[in-house]
Amino acid sequence: MATIFISLGSNIDPERHLKAALTDLQDHFGPLELSSVFESEAVGFEGTNFLNMVVAAQTQLSIADVVSRFKQIEQRHGRVKGAKKFAPRTLDLDLLLYDDTISEQPIELPRAEILYNAFVLWPLAEIAPTLNHPVVNQSYQALWNDYDKSQQSLWPVEFSWSA
Repeated sequence: MATIFISLGSNIDPERHLKAALTDLQDHFGPLELSSVFESEAVGFEGTNFLNMVVAAQTQLSIADVVSRFKQIEQRHGRVKGAKKFAPRTLDLDLLLYDDTISEQPIELPRAEILYNAFVLWPLAEIAPTLNHPVVNQSYQALWNDYDKSQQSLWPVEFSWSA
């Protein structure tokens, strides 16, 4: 059984889409461990604010199958296949970590944005503070402590989801 960490984000009816994604993820992967939900400004384009969080789950699926499942969930909730990268979205699910796997194919792991996006690092540090990044060999809490927090504006928000 592999432990996976998933980044969730949305800036189109974000509360509804995050809740729907959590329900789908739980249906596919079982019990979830959730970070707080954070609101942040759009990064890389002008747009409405995003809601973001990180979720941990267990799986026996391969990396490719996990990513395929994420794409199905995104599309079921209105994500347009092949849409522009830096644009508003109903739902974005990204595999951040698959145990301590380091790979380039079928996707890059660990996901590079862990180290440079506050909306990924802060919630990851919240639910896995003592876990070490498999490349830089520092804990996520240490990485968050050292992160230049003036780079991106981010704040926790109230969010409620019933499993």
